[in-house]
Amino acid sequence: MKILTFDLEDWFHLLEVPGIAGPDTWSGFLPRFEQNLQRIVEVLDDRNIKATFYCLGWIAEKYPQLIRNLVEKGHDIGCHSYAHQLAYTQSPTEFRADLKRALSAITDATGLKVEAYRAPGFSVTQENLWVYDILYEEGIRYDSSVFPASRAHGGLSDFTLSKPCLLKTLDGHRIFELPLSVMHVFGRNFVFSGGGYFRILPSIALNMLFSKKQYVMTYFHPRDFDPGQPVVPNLTRYRHFKSYVGLSSSMKKLIRLLETYEFVSARDAIDSMDWNMVETVDLAALSN
Repeated sequence: MKILTFDLEDWFHLLEVPGIAGPDTWSGFLPRFEQNLQRIVEVLDDRNIKATFYCLGWIAEKYPQLIRNLVEKGHDIGCHSYAHQLAYTQSPTEFRADLKRALSAITDATGLKVEAYRAPGFSVTQENLWVYDILYEEGIRYDSSVFPASRAHGGLSDFTLSKPCLLKTLDGHRIFELPLSVMHVFGRNFVFSGGGYFRILPSIALNMLFSKKQYVMTYFHPRDFDPGQPVVPNLTRYRHFKSYVGLSSSMKKLIRLLETYEFVSARDAIDSMDWNMVETVDLAALSN
């Protein structure tokens, strides 16, 4: 099962960069979202492939017709927060307010109830597993926020499953989870199927990983396929490398994968699974 997902952000929606920390600063940047999304949609249309698009509420407010067009084409729309803030920097009250605002904006654009979620930067950690009870209470039924490895934005390195599962929340609710996929190298887990990880790996390595893994969860962004985008100011050398490496070849690599493997949306993956047969992860056992 190969699941195709995109996080709907613009090129300046990088996390933890001075000067672009929230919506109040974003109006100063020339948008490239529409042209970048159109490039992706054309690739999918040509191959009759459906994907899940995790949308920022801010994006849904700015481009409601574009998001509505995705629904009309049969794509699945999820929530990626409103203001693209790391979830572990928010209090439960702040997280809920951001989520409700995002869900409202996306529903206004699509006319549909939103049931899918992905946290910005996969920013669910052992310290903020309470997010899942808030997600459930606000109508979210499936999630793709688990990053089962250590990373700059946290991650859940003690999360041992790299396949679909059920999460038992701290309050006892159940949420379907589609975690990121990992490769195990030198005793550590590494993600390979999206963002800078995808862009830096050569096609031969990606093809090997995709062929060996029965389950692959991807996560792309429109900016991942835009070699002409400006450079975000105030980046460290390391962050600059991570954000801009491999942009010129990324679309060719994506097309090669799309033409080699069968991809489905997160919604279609959920609908096709017998969830009575999958493992349940009790988040209380992971919580600090």
